[in-house]
Amino acid sequence: MKLLQIGTSNIMASQLALGCMRMAGLSKERAKEVIETSLESGINFFDHADIYGDGESEAIFSKAIKEIDVKREDIFIQSKCGIRKSFYDFSKEHIIQSAEGSLTRLGTDYLDVLALHRPDALMEPEEVSEAFYQLKKAGKVRYFGVSNFAPTTVELLQQSMSDKLIVNQLQFGLQHAGMVSSQMNVNMENELGINRDGAVLDYMRLKKMTVQAWSPYQFGYFDGVFIDHPNFKELNECLNNFAESYGVTSTGIATAWISRHPANIQTIIGSMNPSRIRDITQASDIRLTRKEWYELYQASGFTLL
Repeated sequence: MKLLQIGTSNIMASQLALGCMRMAGLSKERAKEVIETSLESGINFFDHADIYGDGESEAIFSKAIKEIDVKREDIFIQSKCGIRKSFYDFSKEHIIQSAEGSLTRLGTDYLDVLALHRPDALMEPEEVSEAFYQLKKAGKVRYFGVSNFAPTTVELLQQSMSDKLIVNQLQFGLQHAGMVSSQMNVNMENELGINRDGAVLDYMRLKKMTVQAWSPYQFGYFDGVFIDHPNFKELNECLNNFAESYGVTSTGIATAWISRHPANIQTIIGSMNPSRIRDITQASDIRLTRKEWYELYQASGFTLL
């Protein structure tokens, strides 16, 4: 599997990462199978958050990976914080407390990356920076990132930090392609030309921050998965045709569509199904042609001028 340099860090991680949100509720044995399948398939990056299963996802991951023959330095563990029940919290106290809680549940001495989960309107950059500084100085976090941040919010935080933010998690996929649609419809008075995110994809490339694509197979606001969904007949016909041509699954092709973008996006797959993980990763080396990429884009319901 292709390895990516994550941001400006020295982390060389798999282009596909395992999102562990759904690990809560799995038995230790099942979680172990999921992690082992991921490792065998080339995935070495695992994404968590303190709120996933109210911390249970991190705890199950820790129990399972202790029984797997893998060195801590050979994998990368990321967690996120900042979402609390009914509000967001980027206070210094909460960031440090959340990070330490994740470390305890994960059974590790350090996080490779700690990211702020969703923008806190009451964020005070200097306070966040101080929390990050203390965590890094104590050896508890190596690098920092954000999730669902607009360019100006990244700039606001970055100006108070000495370290560079290295990741920004953003929803991206064949049914969430607004980041590329607005680029191709500049100055057009149509729906696709509406810039809702401040050209965040280009901004990430300019700042050498890695985009991590979350929920890449979802449509709407968590309305479901578009793969094999009857409402997306044209898209699935296109996916299936390419899947047959390349000898992989349609989910693998949907992932290859994201990987084809020159931003070197890291796709976070959230499946807890070992068979599906293998199917997706088998397509990790596929490089779609430019024509194929645009054909899938248009089959998704987007139009070209």
